[in-house]
Amino acid sequence: MTSRFLVTERRAIVGLASLYASRMLGLFMVLPVLALYADHLEGATPLLVGMALGGYGLTQALLQIPFGLLSDRIGRKAVIGGGIVLFIIGSIVAANATSITGIIIGRCLQGSGAVAGAIMALLADQTREEIRTAAMATIGLSIGVAFAVAMVAGPLIADIGGLAGVFWFTAALAACGLLILWKLVPKAPRRMSHRDVGIDRRQLRATLGQSDLLRLDFSIFALHLILTACFTALPFRLEALGFAPADHGWVYLPVMALAFLGMIPLVIVAEKYRQMKPIFVGAVAAMTLILLGFGELATDRVTLVTLLWGFFVVFNLLEATLPSMISKLAPAGAKGTAMGVYSTSQFFGAFLGGTLGGALSQGFGVQSVFLGAAAVGAVWLAVVWKMPAPRHLSSEIIALDEQSMDRLDTLLERFASVTGVEDVMVVPEEQVAYLKVDRQHLDVEALASIAGNQWQRTDA
Repeated sequence: MTSRFLVTERRAIVGLASLYASRMLGLFMVLPVLALYADHLEGATPLLVGMALGGYGLTQALLQIPFGLLSDRIGRKAVIGGGIVLFIIGSIVAANATSITGIIIGRCLQGSGAVAGAIMALLADQTREEIRTAAMATIGLSIGVAFAVAMVAGPLIADIGGLAGVFWFTAALAACGLLILWKLVPKAPRRMSHRDVGIDRRQLRATLGQSDLLRLDFSIFALHLILTACFTALPFRLEALGFAPADHGWVYLPVMALAFLGMIPLVIVAEKYRQMKPIFVGAVAAMTLILLGFGELATDRVTLVTLLWGFFVVFNLLEATLPSMISKLAPAGAKGTAMGVYSTSQFFGAFLGGTLGGALSQGFGVQSVFLGAAAVGAVWLAVVWKMPAPRHLSSEIIALDEQSMDRLDTLLERFASVTGVEDVMVVPEEQVAYLKVDRQHLDVEALASIAGNQWQRTDA
């Protein structure tokens, strides 16, 4: 089988990556501006502003799994389209709000369009097993780009149109997303469950009982708690050091670009040279120290911008490596379930971070936000300190042909007997086998002889 993208696969990947990125761009653009531009809103307090920042995370966390399951029943496009409509309604509510309560309602409505799982499931429906990892990586890259663009675009749009302008822009982006969904993304030829993408309720208890996966769930929870909490205070710290709100985007632009460059060699060391645990633990420790620096040392522009660069190096590094670690640790066929729990933890972290940051800012001042975030970082460091180094296992998804389906009774044993295959799950209803393999020791020829022309080596 060819590993090159088919025309329909390419259309699906481009369309869904654009859809995902535009949606995340709309959510992220509010982060660097809401705290600064909320002072004119009726009833605005630091606590309520923080709740508005993180409000989308609560509804995302509560609804993403139900939306994913609903898409299995009534269709991916219908659920995704409905989620986008909810996002548009939330954006319009927030754009017209004259009180902080209206902003909170709008942000929660934005988050209620929790279609991330449905988008990933549709992508899985549209792609063959051997190219699905590359397709998923494209989605991941689009999220990283969206975050970087949002940090720059949010302040620039707010300078022109105020806070309402940011929300109107996100509504327009979402409307474009509807066009992309219906015009660019082709109709899926099938709708199936995919254990590498979706939640499998039968595996949920076992996944929640795996301590190493729980450490990573706590990690993404803490990371997004820290991120959202910091943005209840960072804009004010920039303003206090002479950066006008209109110029914040130009501060974030070079910082984000240089942070991306600073992250790349660390990712290479972690993945290529198999130093995942020391890089991971070192990043958590560095994040904790940077947060202390924000609270105690950031009294001049150079120090603040340097710390900001370090913050985004670490943030981007962890955003890139945590999903990779989940993939390495999840049992064969349980990656989708593990990622579902992981994503839910991320959104709960964003909600609690906004609320905690706002509460600390209101009760004790801006500096306390950074010190509180540093305390979270210290707890995080304690949680992961004794975590065993993850084994560098990769995932393989092998489509089973009719001949393979006729010998299911021996297929599992044959896969398991191949040198380098560490775990295997055969799922007859999906007609696929999920494998975890050690690439350094994998007997490629033996695996190919079993899988036949249904398998080509990937880099999952």
